[in-house]
Amino acid sequence: MDTPRVSRVTPGDARAHESAGDSGAGSTLTDLLLRIAQQDTDAFAAFYEQTSRRVYGLARRVLIDPELSEDATQEVYLQVWNSAGRFNPAAGSPMAWLMTLAHRRAVDRVRSEQSSTDREARYGAATQVLDHDDVVDTVTQRLEAETVVKCLDTLTDTQQESVRLAYYGGLTYREVAEKLGVAVPTIKSRIRDGLLRLKACLGVN
Repeated sequence: MDTPRVSRVTPGDARAHESAGDSGAGSTLTDLLLRIAQQDTDAFAAFYEQTSRRVYGLARRVLIDPELSEDATQEVYLQVWNSAGRFNPAAGSPMAWLMTLAHRRAVDRVRSEQSSTDREARYGAATQVLDHDDVVDTVTQRLEAETVVKCLDTLTDTQQESVRLAYYGGLTYREVAEKLGVAVPTIKSRIRDGLLRLKACLGVN
């Protein structure tokens, strides 16, 4: 059977997907994954509807760029379609499995973008208040956020200011340059050098 079409997720779509799977629907998601493994397109559509908001949210936190985040989200669901049969309910919840796939895909995208100087790739991680009861997932995110905060302190003041504006403020290179009254190439250099230091601190090869 052909691979089902994966819709592009936009920020508006993400807000609209108030997932029923965030609270107590683990068994339902497990059933859907079992059906997806049998190439059930209806199950795939239902699984996507219930979980895409969180997958896109994670991709956006890591990649920042909306288009890159949408691409990464599509790739995650294509991976779900092709590997649903590998999901092991005994090893963890469906959402934990899915978010692991999403995190790996987003990090792969970061590494790819960092190797291309003509792409404005920005990498980071931040805390997010999640509407679900997955204790392990929540604790992991908090620990990652604490690590990022510590690593930000290793940057110079100018690097830290530029990265914070770009990441937390969601500003483009040009907007950061205008806000700080500095040339765009200088801002690009600061952010690039800052991201490289963050990458080393976070242990991303």
